Amino acid sequence: MIHIDRVSVMNLENAIRGARNPLNSWGRSDSYYDDNGNYVLGPNDIDLAMRLAKAGNDHRKFLRQIFVSVDITAPLYWWKEFDTYKVGTVANSCSTMHKIHHKKFERADFSCELMDEGALKVLDCVIEFMEAERVKFCEDKKNKQAWINMIQMLPTSYNQMRTVTLNYENLINMYYARRTHKLHEWHVLCDWIMTLPYAEQLIAVKGDSHEEH
Repeated sequence: MIHIDRVSVMNLENAIRGARNPLNSWGRSDSYYDDNGNYVLGPNDIDLAMRLAKAGNDHRKFLRQIFVSVDITAPLYWWKEFDTYKVGTVANSCSTMHKIHHKKFERADFSCELMDEGALKVLDCVIEFMEAERVKFCEDKKNKQAWINMIQMLPTSYNQMRTVTLNYENLINMYYARRTHKLHEWHVLCDWIMTLPYAEQLIAVKGDSHEEH
């Protein structure tokens, strides 16, 4: 599973102004704020932005200045793949080192919706063992063995929440590298990417070309 919320898109106005710096064409800018405080790209600015976006990453540097902050809850096995995109991104995660023992272990803590009955039985056994170790550690914080057992037994299906900051260039790379991936979580993320402001014009810049995974 993957859950995405608390989305903020920032700095669009400054990024578009910067895109006009090379030719000093600020006078042609026609974007504005609507009554709801949203920054709306005018025809001149959207035309320039689309041409630069399609021209390649050397020309679309302004996309690196459109920032997205989002809370993502996803399993550890997905976060391992997400970490491929750490260049130009920042993430603060909930800590397993400090907080793993603060809550009872249960199925809802894990991405297991696609597991078959046999796998679920194994997971339930692991959860039962880890909960017993958690109780031991809560009763005696000096019991480091119980803590180690929890950390080292933790399945990669365990869900972790991270607050992530990215930019539109990161999102282009993610979208085209992962939209056909075997993991369902990537499909959900790529669908979310296309809901962001001007995603069709500024992120879906490669047409139908894609990489298979």
